[in-house]
Amino acid sequence: MTIKKGRFITFEGGEGAGKSTQIHRLANVLRRRGHDVLVTREPGGSLGAEAVRHVLLSGAAEEFGVRMEAMLFAAARSDHIEEVIRPAIAEGTIVLCDRFMDSSRVYQGMTGNLEPHFMRNLERIAINGMMPDLTLVLDLPAEIGMQRARARQQKDAVPDRFEKEELSTHEKRREAFLDLTRDEPDRCKRIDATQSEDTVALAILVAVEPLLDDSDAAEPAQSRNP
Repeated sequence: MTIKKGRFITFEGGEGAGKSTQIHRLANVLRRRGHDVLVTREPGGSLGAEAVRHVLLSGAAEEFGVRMEAMLFAAARSDHIEEVIRPAIAEGTIVLCDRFMDSSRVYQGMTGNLEPHFMRNLERIAINGMMPDLTLVLDLPAEIGMQRARARQQKDAVPDRFEKEELSTHEKRREAFLDLTRDEPDRCKRIDATQSEDTVALAILVAVEPLLDDSDAAEPAQSRNP
């Protein structure tokens, strides 16, 4: 059955953490239970935001500085929310999003060294009250994540704007994501992404189940294979 209230669940973490794989695994489990599920991503997710995604990840906006990048991310996020996320949640859909506002906090705010008040105001305008119900932070050492990211690239693929950065920068981002789980423990949950894919999927399901309104949420998670 469709849940009575839509839910908004975001996935965060460094490069190569396995977010895309785990989002689709969770979506499949929830759909088998009868939920309406929308899988989306940032930057992107709507027509306008996908156009901005190309500009950002290609590095075309890099020469204009991190402040301009943050503003472009915010513009894309606003369009994504109003055109896709908010309407879906209003219809009772579970929205699973690959990256959201916490990536901006970490990538542009922490390692981009933008002023906290600037980032807070930009976030407030962009999300317009659309806070995630749950944020899952897939955590693993940056070195492992970058090895995974390189392995998944096609032979002639060019690393995107962020994948090509120094390992030390990626490790700082990992620490910043972990800070979020400590600062907002009710919303942000750390998931150990060094474990097997199946184990990570189970940990995610256990974290998500308290949000669900259906009767199978009471069934022991250990008895199911996500």
